[in-house]
Amino acid sequence: MTTIGKTRRPVAREARGVLHTLATGEFAHCRDAPPPALEDWVEHFWRVRWNLEGLPPQVQETLPHPNVHIVIERGSAQAFGIHTRRWTRVLEGRSSAFGIKLRPGAFRAFLGSAVSGLKDSSLPMEALWGTDARELNDIVDSSGEMGEDTDVVEQVSRFLIARLPAVDPNALLAGRIVDSIVDDRELKGAGELAERFGMSLRALQRLFNEYVGIGPKWVINRYRMHEAIARVQAGQPVSWVALAQELGYFDQAHFISDFRKLVGKTPADYARELDSAPG
Repeated sequence: MTTIGKTRRPVAREARGVLHTLATGEFAHCRDAPPPALEDWVEHFWRVRWNLEGLPPQVQETLPHPNVHIVIERGSAQAFGIHTRRWTRVLEGRSSAFGIKLRPGAFRAFLGSAVSGLKDSSLPMEALWGTDARELNDIVDSSGEMGEDTDVVEQVSRFLIARLPAVDPNALLAGRIVDSIVDDRELKGAGELAERFGMSLRALQRLFNEYVGIGPKWVINRYRMHEAIARVQAGQPVSWVALAQELGYFDQAHFISDFRKLVGKTPADYARELDSAPG
């Protein structure tokens, strides 16, 4: 197989897939790029903090990307596989979480088996790193809620670098293929994607099952939805017929059905809800 070069991508300025912001209270989200030694492994590091003290709990919903995340909270460090539905989390009180968003394909070498086995589920990091995983909790806990994120990133990076498996060319290939889906809004389907990379559709499906954790058709559809949500959130008038066509849907009804299945409401209802939200 031809050698595949570095796969690092710039950290996006804004997170895509967040369906709602908190109506009240405080919420902060920041992201940091990985060091060069982790550029084939980590998309970015993230941290969220919230303060709802004295306020009722609130639901945070996102439409996740096709990435495995290692999430570290007080007393817990878990790897979360591809989540096929909305990710829903009830936030209450005052707390924070630190996350490692891995490159598509990267977790296969840590896991030692097909990443699809972790779909819609999670794995305690002790299952991979034993008692060493507690060091991740110690790093994040010692930083405190107002700790310097750069210090945490440096320490977590050192932890990961000391435990990196050998680079797998198939993992790098899987990451590049997912990148091409993100970058090409005119991509129509998995068959076209396979042809672009000189593969049979079946070989592409096997690669995604093993390394990404979900099929290529699902990934294409998920990024269509991310684009649709971003258009609605921009607050500009949207023609649903035109948007459906632009995103490669056969008709508007199919687009609206997919949107409602994932977001929980039609695009028009979601737009009205955003318009009526406070602030």
